[in-house]
Amino acid sequence: MSVKQSDHSQGQVNTLALSAIGVVFGDIGTSPLYAVKEVFHGGLPTDATHVLGVLSLIFWAITLVVTTKYAIFIMRADNKGEGGIMALMALALHGSKDNPERKAFIVTIGLLGASLFYGDSMITPAILVLSAVEGLQIVAPRLEHYVLPITIVVLSALFIIQTKGTGKVGRMFAPIMCFWFATLGLLGAVNIVQHPDVLMAVNPYYAVSLLFELGWKGFLIMGAVVLAITGAEALYADMGHFGLKPIRLAWFGFVFPALLLNYFGQGALLIGNPHAIENPFYLMAPNWALYPMLILSTLATVIASQAVISGAFSVTRQAIQLGYCPRMNIRHTSGDEMGQVYLPAVNWLLMVSVFILVLSFRSSSALASAYGIAVTGTMIVDTILAFIVIQALWQWNKPTSITFLSTFLIIDLLFLSSNSLKIPHGGWLPLVVGTVLFLIMTTWIRGKELLARYLEERRVLFEELDERLKDRPLVTVPGTAIYMARSVHGVPQVLLHNLEHNHVMHEKLIVLTIVTREEPYVDEAHRVKIRMFGDSGNFYRVKLYFGFQEEQDVRRALQLCCHEGLDIDQKTVSFFIGSEKLSFRRKSPMPKWRRSLFSFLTHNSSSAIEYFKIPVERVIELGIRIEL
Repeated sequence: MSVKQSDHSQGQVNTLALSAIGVVFGDIGTSPLYAVKEVFHGGLPTDATHVLGVLSLIFWAITLVVTTKYAIFIMRADNKGEGGIMALMALALHGSKDNPERKAFIVTIGLLGASLFYGDSMITPAILVLSAVEGLQIVAPRLEHYVLPITIVVLSALFIIQTKGTGKVGRMFAPIMCFWFATLGLLGAVNIVQHPDVLMAVNPYYAVSLLFELGWKGFLIMGAVVLAITGAEALYADMGHFGLKPIRLAWFGFVFPALLLNYFGQGALLIGNPHAIENPFYLMAPNWALYPMLILSTLATVIASQAVISGAFSVTRQAIQLGYCPRMNIRHTSGDEMGQVYLPAVNWLLMVSVFILVLSFRSSSALASAYGIAVTGTMIVDTILAFIVIQALWQWNKPTSITFLSTFLIIDLLFLSSNSLKIPHGGWLPLVVGTVLFLIMTTWIRGKELLARYLEERRVLFEELDERLKDRPLVTVPGTAIYMARSVHGVPQVLLHNLEHNHVMHEKLIVLTIVTREEPYVDEAHRVKIRMFGDSGNFYRVKLYFGFQEEQDVRRALQLCCHEGLDIDQKTVSFFIGSEKLSFRRKSPMPKWRRSLFSFLTHNSSSAIEYFKIPVERVIELGIRIEL
């Protein structure tokens, strides 16, 4: 019996590993389309010595960063099975609750990393699809002027299909990507057989000697070598969907060997034919396979782009749940998979941004100048947050944890500094995008802090309200009223507002607060906390706890209240929500430009009614003026 169970669990791991190949490795799996070409783009000679040096750099970059740092170390830092920069930040915050300065530092760098991720999300679909369609320049040179139109059409279809959900498309990903990686490995192996001496590049001597020989120019080409490891964070970010073991199995058992074979195969081709540097990826294939390779490459890049877009949706949703971003319209595109979401605002903003990039840069080589700096910035953030987790939660000894930090931080900083030279040539773009998004998120957080302080200063305790009502009883009407409250303490302003102006109260009053925990999921047994106030038995404080990966559905959660003994008839209950009108004092601590931005964000934030799935026909909105 135990053997069967073990076999079954291994079978599940294998199935999940197969699915992971279709989603997780799309970005890093399509890097061979342009990485080697871009390293030699600056005029580096394509003789055997330099080819071996470049291959050695690529081999050790993938081995140290993707395999060692992410697959072996950082993937161990899971937040109840979830990965990604937001999950890692929330995990790091667990060990810093009693240290406000460290907490502020963690949130700041976490938001910085998330902001840079969006810059990467813009460039990745553009450079991937463009690099695949550029195969027309090799396959059919006469059609070269159709590269941009075809790229725009493919990307348009990709973003439009997001509105339908990606569940059905997702089932097609795995076989296509498996065939893609098998093709990468086969093409590489065929070329390696012709020049097997290319395998000597696994010796780090070739990488080190190339860097010493080239000097400053060697430092420059590291900015192109980083293109081979873009998408490394996806291994960690998608861990919640597939699990640690399946992703490691897929990487070590199939994807890693296929990538290495292809990179070494391109190197072997260049040793035999230096002129193939025009597009070594496509020129590895025989002439009869060029059109099929063009189609397969386009499909693979579309799938890789899909994974990046889905990642942008997921990170935005987590940021909203954690309170770092205004509420947005979130649509769930699958009845089975809670993680499959679609955010219209993010989708259309990304689409417009990608179109502008394609039409502005016009080639994958030009886009490569803008690529890399956001990726390496995010990697540095991951290293620092992982170090905090290692020290605070894993409690490694100091020498070991400092060795981890210094080793990988040196590598990350080397890549970042070499990529910083791209800033004048397009690298400024992801930095500008990241800066704007960072300012938006920090403004939102600062505004919420001021709002919380405002409410705290005017806080009325339930005991005080109970005493007031004893002295000045109000007319009681039948039914239940639920008042939505931001704060977990005291009586919300919307309740005080209603009692003051309407002079009536329901026979049962419930103050409801939604609390998002710094963990992906909350067990149903700990979802609801109910507390009764006063002697009358009609005052209740209810707190609903959700994880940052969960849908905050108030209707479903209130059903749990009934199981806890709090009887709520959802057909007759009334929800009272405060419609806040913001204004600022002349001496407000918030700078003027942030005031305007916060007002704009608040005004355009998605309605709490829609976001929390509150029945709109049961809602009463009361206007509340707040001066910060």
